[in-house]
Amino acid sequence: MKIVDLASTPSSLAEVLDLAGEDAILLKAPGGREFILAEVDDFEAEVEQVRQHPELLEFLAQRSSEKKTYSLAEVRERLKL
Repeated sequence: MKIVDLASTPSSLAEVLDLAGEDAILLKAPGGREFILAEVDDFEAEVEQVRQHPELLEFLAQRSSEKKTYSLAEVRERLKL
C-alpha cells in the first residue's frame, strides 16, 4: 500500500487514480482524515490484497477498536425512525 500525504504533496485526481490503479493507497488529507482508495475489480482479489498489507490491517483494527455500542432503540432515536 502506498501512502499519499496530500498536505505535503498536492496531487491531481488523475494522478491519485493512476496510483490507485497500481496498488491500494492511503490518502492523508490536510486536516488529518485518512481515506483508502483502491481499484475495484474482483472481490476475492481485493480481500487477498487487504490481507497482504499489515499497515491496512492495523489501520482497520484501530478503527474497529471503539468499545461503544448502541442498542437498536438508540440507533432508531439517533436516526429519528
